[in-house]
Formats: sequence, structure tokens, C-alpha cells
Amino acid sequence: MAGIRDLYEILGVGRDASAEDIKKAYRRLAREYHPDVNPDSVAEDRFKEVSAAYEILSDPQKRQQYDLYGQGGPMDFPFGDISDLFEAFFGQGSFGRRRTATRTRTQRGEDVFAEVRLTFREAVFGTRREVPVARLEPCDRCSGSGAEPGTSPRRCRTCGGSGQVQDVRRSIFGTVMTAHPCSTCEGSGEEITSPCERCQGRGRLAAEATVPVDVPAGVSDGLDLRVPDAGHAGRSGGTRGDLYLSISVEDDPVFERRGTDVFSLLEVPMTQASLGAELEVETLDGPERIDLDPGTASGTTLRLRGKGVPNLGRRSRGDLFLTIQVVAPEPTSKEERRLLEQLAELRGEPAGKRATGKGTLRKPR
Repeated sequence: MAGIRDLYEILGVGRDASAEDIKKAYRRLAREYHPDVNPDSVAEDRFKEVSAAYEILSDPQKRQQYDLYGQGGPMDFPFGDISDLFEAFFGQGSFGRRRTATRTRTQRGEDVFAEVRLTFREAVFGTRREVPVARLEPCDRCSGSGAEPGTSPRRCRTCGGSGQVQDVRRSIFGTVMTAHPCSTCEGSGEEITSPCERCQGRGRLAAEATVPVDVPAGVSDGLDLRVPDAGHAGRSGGTRGDLYLSISVEDDPVFERRGTDVFSLLEVPMTQASLGAELEVETLDGPERIDLDPGTASGTTLRLRGKGVPNLGRRSRGDLFLTIQVVAPEPTSKEERRLLEQLAELRGEPAGKRATGKGTLRKPR
């Protein structure tokens, strides 16, 4: 497949990548190469290449076809660029978007992707964040029209106002007729003859914005949170895209989360484990008192209902599980050692470096 890189290579993933890995790779590259954000001259071509690779590999059926017949498969496609490859799969122009009628200049804005890092407790109880976002805003000179003030778009001279140009080409599937959106008017049927000096006819300019976001209680690491109408501004008055936040949650030094339940170790001195005690422990909700029964052994698990993580979108909460770990004392004085020896003697338990006895094994629980 001369001239075309492997689609997996374009996205920077292996051929065994999961659907989630492919989506994450696309989002990262789309943020980097979007031509309206990245002024580099090759960014637009790179963005189209990444978008086309994603549209094929994100479709399980098309991905299977590509794995069988595409790059590295038993029969390479003899095409010169990725648009040829895409049309072989979809029989459409402009990377799979079929145009049966002229489209309006008014278009919805693209989605924006960002990452939010939360502490463990912020993820549990929710929080409000001001998220910095690089996005496209309507040009204030032309009000988003793309035309220099005092002028207006006119019928496209390339496509005659149809918004399409047709092309016929041969592929391994036979003769394929495709209708491509006109590159002059981008399929709208109208061209801007006097582009706005500030935005060069795009109608939008890159800007930094701060979006207030209410993060709900119970979000987890890796969750994608959608914020409607917070993405790029639409073209020619179109609606905004959405903002997608990838949630990253920091580990907690005390608690471990498993779903909506929370787990932790509770260290208890041997004397309290043997005699019992009433202990105060610090939970996610603050101090809680628990009763420790006499003779509590290491590995015993205590359950505090409703002290875990809120169930996202519901009123229920998980539980807090405390696993007891009995801490054996190390004598720090002769008196302590004498008392421990007396206890061992009373219980008939050989103790000390020179003591010999028989250990008892049991199957782990």
C-alpha cells in the first residue's frame, strides 16, 4: 500500500489495541492536530489522516476488513493516499461522510477533550472545578460569518452552488463513483470572496476559556464526564460542541476503592484485640466509634454500612470494610518481657528464641 502508513501506526497503537485504547489515542491526537488550534501547515493533513484512521478502526466490521485485507494483511490495497483507502471501505467522499444534498454553512462545533485530576475525597463527594480549556470562539470582527464586514458569501464558482464535485475511480471493488464536498466552499455551495482579515475566513479564533464544572459524587478513575455546549463554537452561528472530561483520581494513603465499597486496614494492639475495646476510627465521613470484641483475630473484617462511595446517579452508598491487623508488642523493658512470659506460661504456649513448639497450619480464607 504505497504512500499509506499503517492505520494503527497513524494512531500510535498496536494491532491488539482495545476499542478504548483506540479512542484515547484519537482524542489525544485530535487535540494536538486540529487545524483551527494548531497553526502548523501540516496539522490539517495530519488531522484528516488521524480522523480517517479512527473512523475505520473504531468500526468493528471495518477494522476486521482492514486487518484482513489492509496493511499487513494478505492483500494490500493499491491506493496512493488514505482518502482512497477510506473510499474503498465506505464508497463515499470526504472520509466517509456521504453528501446527498448541499449542506448549510451553519455547523455544530467540534467536541473538546480535557483531563481533570481529583483527590480521592473529591471523587467520593463531588466538587466544583474551574477547568481551563483551549477552544475556538466566534470571531468578534465578522461575528463568526468568516466574511469581511460589509460583504457576504456568494454562489461557489467551482461547484456552481451544488456543494459537490463528482469523481470516478477504480478500486479492487470495481468502479466507484464518489461525490466529494467541494473543497472551495466545503460543501456549502457558497464561497467567501472577501475573507475576514482577523480570522482569515474561518469565522472562529483560538482562545483560552475557563469552564465551571460540577463534578458529581461517586465518579471514578477513567470516567468520561460530558459537559454539554462547552466545546468549540459552531460555524456561522451553529451550536457549540461538548466538553468531555477524562477523570483521573489520585490514590488515597488510607483507603482503597473497589466499586462503591471502600477498604482499609485497622491496626489493633494485641492487648485490645485480646481484651476488647471501643475504638474511634476516622472514616470518609469523619470519626466513627466501633466495638472490638474480646479475642478478635487478625483478618477479622468489620463492615460499616453506608460509609463507602456514593453510587453515581443514585442515592445509595457503598460500605466501608475494616480488616483487623493485630500488632504484636515488642518488649521494651524487663518488666514487659516478664509479664509476657507469665502470660505464655499461663496459656501453655512456648515462647522465646529457645522455646520449641508445634505450629498449626490452616487454609487461607
